[in-house]
Amino acid sequence: MRALFGRLAFCAAAVGLLGWSALGPSRAAEEPVVIPPPQLDAKEAGGIQTAVFAGGCFWGVQGVFQHTAGVVNALSGYAGGSKASASYPLVSTGTTSHAEAVEVKYDPKRISYGKLLQIYFSVVHDPTQLDRQGPDVGPQYRSAIFATTDDQKKVADAYIAQLDAAKVFGAPIVTKVGPLKGFYAAEAYHQDYLTLHPTQPYIAYNDLPKIEALKKLFPTEYLEKPTLVSSAKATN
Repeated sequence: MRALFGRLAFCAAAVGLLGWSALGPSRAAEEPVVIPPPQLDAKEAGGIQTAVFAGGCFWGVQGVFQHTAGVVNALSGYAGGSKASASYPLVSTGTTSHAEAVEVKYDPKRISYGKLLQIYFSVVHDPTQLDRQGPDVGPQYRSAIFATTDDQKKVADAYIAQLDAAKVFGAPIVTKVGPLKGFYAAEAYHQDYLTLHPTQPYIAYNDLPKIEALKKLFPTEYLEKPTLVSSAKATN
């Protein structure tokens, strides 16, 4: 919990003393990047599919996908390390190999893996920042895609190559793509965080603009009412 309170205290102090611009570079303070859709998309069987993305603090990543049509659940958690080290105090040290990640359950009849990738690269985070996102620094905030199938890895690798070749960003994409070896749900107080704490300074500055960007760039995929973990549990 020390890292959590440290993050909140830092953001609140920085906003109060120096203003929003003092929080450092962030997708929140920039225009979202308009990018083309992937030329290659996954060939998926019927039924609910799973994708796992890491792109900075999982509060915002989860929030964006909870506002995405076709996503039936988005769960904050940890990927890249062991089950024994999958806890917020340990992951926050940056020594566990874990990244803060979000497990996205989606209906391929309503949204494709390629469209999720397009949202991930254009709205969720800045894929050119190495081991950081905005004010959050460390390997636990890295940009990473944890593929659940060989086809997902193929599509993600091809899309990164496509975007780099088109030079849609001002720097090369640093996102790492690899197989998912395990996903571990984060503590309950991290779930639905953006929706439950919309006025918290960190959320207001870093994450709510991503929701507005999703609405602007992907109006067909945007959901006004988010699909929350709490509501998904209630219906199971």
